[in-house]
Order: sequence, then structure tokens, then C-alpha cells
Amino acid sequence: MNFSIYQSSHQGGRKYNQDCVAHAYTGQALLLILADGMGGHSHGELAAQITVKTYMQAFFDEAKPGISEPEEFLSRVMRKAHENIIQFAKDQKLLGNPGTTCIAALIQDGKVCWAHAGDSRVYFLRDHKVLAVTHDHSVVQQWADMGFISEEQMKTHPDRHRITNCLGGEGEMFFVESEPSRNLQQGDVLLLCSDGLWGPMKPDEISKSLMVKPLPTALEQLMDVALYREGEHADNTTAVVVRWGAAEPAHEGTESVYNALYPFEKT
Repeated sequence: MNFSIYQSSHQGGRKYNQDCVAHAYTGQALLLILADGMGGHSHGELAAQITVKTYMQAFFDEAKPGISEPEEFLSRVMRKAHENIIQFAKDQKLLGNPGTTCIAALIQDGKVCWAHAGDSRVYFLRDHKVLAVTHDHSVVQQWADMGFISEEQMKTHPDRHRITNCLGGEGEMFFVESEPSRNLQQGDVLLLCSDGLWGPMKPDEISKSLMVKPLPTALEQLMDVALYREGEHADNTTAVVVRWGAAEPAHEGTESVYNALYPFEKT
């Protein structure tokens, strides 16, 4: 496979960074995973770490070197991560379950699919345009869907951080929303990010930057702008971005390669 990839995470104005991000690949499959631990839940950073580590272990176990059923893999492992979080809470006798959002994508055989829970997003970019973006599981998204508020009002509404779906959620407060595979073309870009990045940014700002500049430069500049706009109220800001195509570096082999950021463990 030929692709360029870059990931980064910034604490913003929060006391801790509860986001986690990672990717893993073989010569046939590339997994991207991001989890935004919920600050309103006890140990949200641990829920995010459990989620990312569950995906990393599953990829290590099943990518031989490809994943047999990519769409099923993403949904099944997300449910497993949800169960692992609940079991962790029981084992540690926590008063409540830790919670986290999750967005995961898998590239294989020239196609990409993704699954998510919460308001962390995927942006699928082509020719300077946003071809697809995930639908947030949040209170403000529901209100926007019903026409009560606009897309712009979602970004500044006081309830914008209230989500309606998360890993670790009790009862019906967890489900996996998945997308069927889409064919990739040369130069396509896939961005997975927490709301700390997409919240302050417009979609066209994201697409214009990532489609033109080297990925490390483009992503760090977007993060700098997002953090600047939010100032002392800036949320944890985390993303992983990949550009696909023959012009990008080749990645071959059958062994899995990993790169993960667990920022909370370092602070």
C-alpha cells in the first residue's frame, strides 16, 4: 500500500489530555483509531486508552496480513471495547462507567470503511471537497436535524459537548454507526479528529489545508488555529490523517506496525 500518515494530540486548555489516537498497518491493511475520553465521566482517559488498545490487539491478532471482513471487524471490536470498559469499571469497583467517543477506519484493497460512536468525526476529502463526514451523536446534532438550531449555532451552543452515544454508556446509550466501504482514488485524504479540532474549524478550511500541504505541516497548522480560536477554553485537540495514492511512500510486509499516542500516560 502507498500512503502518508501523521497523527498528533494537544492538551489545549484542559487540565489533562484524555484523547488517544493510534494507527496500525501491514502491507495490505491500515487501521486508524481515535477515542476522546469524556471529561464528565470518571476516568474518561482510561476508557479512551482501553478502546485504542482493544483495537490494536484485535488488529495484531487478525491482520494476517489483511482483515477478512473490514466492516464487521470495526463494529465488532468497538462493541468489544465497550464491554471491556464496563468490565474494567466492575473490576475496579468504580461508581460509574468511564465513557469515551470512538472513531475507527480501515483501509484495505483500495477501499475505506469506518464506524463511530459519539461526536469524534471522519472527514473524507477528495479534490479539495468534503465527500463525506460522520453524523454526530450529540444533543445539538439532534436539534440541528430537527431544524431548531443551525450548523453554525451547534459550534457555540452551551450543550455542544453533551453526546447521546458513547462506549461505556449504560443501556441504550451505546450503539455502533457504520458506513459501507468506499473506493479510494489517488490523492484522497482521510481525517479522524476529536471535536477539539473540528469544532472551531469550517469544513472548507480543513479540506483546503490537508489537500495541498504536507500532512504534518497541514495538520499542525489546523490544530494551531483551532487552539487559538478557543483560547483558554480549548478542548483536547487530536487527529490522525492519511493521504492515499501511488505518489505516497510504499508500506509492505506481513507484520503489523503500530504507532499510538496515550497523552494522559505522559503527563
